[in-house]
Amino acid sequence: MDGKKLEYKGEEALKEIERLTAKADEVQDGILKEILRQNGETEYLRKYMKGSKDVSEFKRCVPVITYKKIYPYIQRIANGDDSSLITGQPITEMLCSSGTSAGEPKLMPSIAEDLDRRTFVYNLIMPIMNQYIYGLDEGKAMYLYFVKAEMCTPCGLPFRTVLTSYYKSKHFKCRTQDPFNDYTSPDQSILCNHSNQSMYCQLLAGLVHRHQVMRMGAVFASALLRAISFLERKWMQLCNDIRTGQLDLTITDPACRSSMITILSSPNPQLADEIEGICSHPSWKGILCELWPRAKYIEAVVTGSMAQYIPALEYYSAGKLPLVCTMYASSECYFGVNLKPLCDPAEVAYTLLPNMCYFEFIPLGENGILSMDVDEEEEIPNDRLVDLVNVKVGCYYELVVTTFAGLYRYRIGDVLLVVGFHNQAPQFRFICRRNVVLSVDNDKTNEDDLHRSVTMAKKLLEPYNALLVEYTSYADTSSVPGHYVLFWEIQMVDSATSIDAKLLEECCITVEEKLDYVYRQCRTWEKTVGPLEIRVVAPGTFEALMDFFICQGGSINQYKTPRCINSKTALKLLNSHVLASICSPRDPKWIPLNGNT
Repeated sequence: MDGKKLEYKGEEALKEIERLTAKADEVQDGILKEILRQNGETEYLRKYMKGSKDVSEFKRCVPVITYKKIYPYIQRIANGDDSSLITGQPITEMLCSSGTSAGEPKLMPSIAEDLDRRTFVYNLIMPIMNQYIYGLDEGKAMYLYFVKAEMCTPCGLPFRTVLTSYYKSKHFKCRTQDPFNDYTSPDQSILCNHSNQSMYCQLLAGLVHRHQVMRMGAVFASALLRAISFLERKWMQLCNDIRTGQLDLTITDPACRSSMITILSSPNPQLADEIEGICSHPSWKGILCELWPRAKYIEAVVTGSMAQYIPALEYYSAGKLPLVCTMYASSECYFGVNLKPLCDPAEVAYTLLPNMCYFEFIPLGENGILSMDVDEEEEIPNDRLVDLVNVKVGCYYELVVTTFAGLYRYRIGDVLLVVGFHNQAPQFRFICRRNVVLSVDNDKTNEDDLHRSVTMAKKLLEPYNALLVEYTSYADTSSVPGHYVLFWEIQMVDSATSIDAKLLEECCITVEEKLDYVYRQCRTWEKTVGPLEIRVVAPGTFEALMDFFICQGGSINQYKTPRCINSKTALKLLNSHVLASICSPRDPKWIPLNGNT
């Protein structure tokens, strides 16, 4: 495809964003009418609407639900019942959510048209990026993508992650080849079910093409950091492959071997020496820029729970590569895009695209005050919901969607903050997942509060050249009173320094001081929560945790470290790697709201 055609294609994509957002109310109204037209005769909608396809009847009669309410219908379809239980179109597959923080993965119905909608969003990314960074068509993209071996439901429907679904679809495999989707990784390495072999081959391909890489990334920041850790262990093997032109014998996947042998083609000792010289440095600060000197940015999700990876990515890029979040999506639906991709990660806002699904919102607070008093299973009055174009800047909301595939007024569980509008379409900052909490008594700590507290505490490590690589938590109620436990994996940048118990005690109290009022009241006054504990774990512990969840059915591509651990087996794994345990030395500060105790 020539440059003029590419430029025209990009202009058309940007015009489409403007068209959709300029009339977001009309687009949303049309989307809901079309969903009701297609799905109005389903068993689910007839139960509430008695055959009506009227929008006002939908808003009046159809309840707001969680997964628990739609699950019986989904389970019936998975067992062989007709798709018409919930949708007028055939369900082609079931998509599984990551499921690592809340237990078993959820099954999400998907129809053929959903792939078109996902592809539509993907096709917007490069036109948006090209407005800010030039020359991206002059080289390759090193994106580390992974699939998970798929399963089948009892009736034979594919059961897989949303990203596996996309990578295995014709939309990805038969995509139009142009300079903007020229990847270093051959499709065969992306589609390899062996995660370590896939990682090895994709890194090898990226190194072979190191002077052509214009951008790099992974879906989540955690996957990119896992790749760096993998590279630290395997770079000598990778260099040997490049030096000899022979692929390591541990790569046994036939498609991977075939594709990589083509890429290696012939021995290249000069390139191997270059890479060896860089990887041999005692410090890997800035390693990404040294290995891939033409790269202009890193693309990965670094919002929400992924934000804690930002310091590590900045360390490995020496702060020279912008961290770019391009889109907002889930297994249930793809939602929107970031129209200002070079903004600071803390300022990322996603513009919801009104043609993706029908959006509604549960108000959760305003004026900077987030109220989480709406329980996950609480019945929400229908008249409480707010339409897409009627949300207000500065207010918090929980996202609710109605999709073509059979989810009606479904609570996604994401808490969002409105920070502006693009034309009629609101722009949201992702705050947290509402269903990830720590609780011992009356205290309820959400993911955002926990992350904010840990972020403050880990700053105490910086003067000692220490980096908090990863963390998770759980509520230990084995004793009375129960208490919060944080598992920390700490990397020493300078092996000559160390961390003493006093410093970790200060970290404990800093976390507690930044937790909310109710927690500190329980700790200090009511004594219903015990002192917070930090357990320092050995290097590599969180990689072992990731491997555990992947073996349980998670996906390397979708994996996000759970911020709250519920699995007894996972806790046993973490506790088996503990090097030191430190508790908060005193109660956190707490002042009663009325000034009296």
